[in-house]
Amino acid sequence: MRLRSALLATTLIAAAPAAASATTITGPYVNIAGGYNLVQNQHAHFAAAPGEAPPGGTSSQLRHNTGFTGFGAFGWGFGNGLRAELEGVYNYSNIDHNPGGTLPGRTRGSDQSYGGFVNVLYDIDLKQFGIDAPVTPFVGVGAGYLWQHYNPITTTYANNAGSRRIGGTNGGFAYQGIVGAAYDTGIPGFQVTTEYRMIGQPGSFMDGAFHYTANGGGKQYAGNTGFDHRFNHQFILGLRYAFDTAPPPPPPAPVVAAPAPLPARSYLVFFDWDKSVLTARARQIVAEAAQASTHVQTTRIEVNGYTDNSAAHPGPRGEKYNLGLSLHRAESVKAELIHDGVPAAAIDIHGYGEAHPLVPTGPNTREPQNRRVEIILH
Repeated sequence: MRLRSALLATTLIAAAPAAASATTITGPYVNIAGGYNLVQNQHAHFAAAPGEAPPGGTSSQLRHNTGFTGFGAFGWGFGNGLRAELEGVYNYSNIDHNPGGTLPGRTRGSDQSYGGFVNVLYDIDLKQFGIDAPVTPFVGVGAGYLWQHYNPITTTYANNAGSRRIGGTNGGFAYQGIVGAAYDTGIPGFQVTTEYRMIGQPGSFMDGAFHYTANGGGKQYAGNTGFDHRFNHQFILGLRYAFDTAPPPPPPAPVVAAPAPLPARSYLVFFDWDKSVLTARARQIVAEAAQASTHVQTTRIEVNGYTDNSAAHPGPRGEKYNLGLSLHRAESVKAELIHDGVPAAAIDIHGYGEAHPLVPTGPNTREPQNRRVEIILH
């Protein structure tokens, strides 16, 4: 636990003093991103004009080189990890080779696609697996419509054997799979994202939708061109902002005397909202309790964890989450007591969640004095 806390502190050293923004989005958000677009080799199929010889009725590859992608999205988070969004996208790719043909030649051109997707995504809350880190992995799928435009692509064959030119614009169904992660910046609602996307567009939606012209052997040719299934592999860096209207977590509360008298030989340790990591002041108090246990006759040390009645997850799930969080807080204190020389066998820990508040409050209220662990020396 101490090692994980130290790693988290190192990661957030440049962040603001407040806790990082919530990883589960509730409400509207916007996202912009861009990156590298790699298109797999495609086969172009050239239909023969009536009575014409090749190049009509042939098939050859187009090799893609460098490319880029950019998109913007508006979405809505449902508070349970699920998100839905509308996205506009633009893709560009250079085409520099036409391998596999019977004649050597030089190919130059590019293509671009533009359109939109409806995406459904799911954020994976690592806290459910006991990992307290400022990163949220996510996965998603999308379906939409893309227009494909060739700008045009010209192949010039060696030894004046002729040339071929492909062009045209047409649209069709497209789909995508998404794997990524969002990184908290310390600015509420603002995250940096990294993604891998695979966009697919079936060639059957665009059969014969493009055209070609060619010349060779003193003849001119023209006809329709179709392409097989298209795959884009994209590596993306983006920025996301969630319009979360919830108030930011309050600053760490100063350690003050509790409003009610405490039993003799009791110590209180306070925690930040939704955290089980000990602050520097909390470690001092735990050290005082550990030292006191050696100066007086102590047969057992009781460590009881509590939370306030606000929660990162609403409803009954929030009560269960707070119960687990209170136990994690008690475990953090136990680990620190052991570090300070107290035998593990002498320590009993309990997590009571929202029960037994020091300060009575209304529902879903962040109260610093209720986020505590009580150490009792028996």
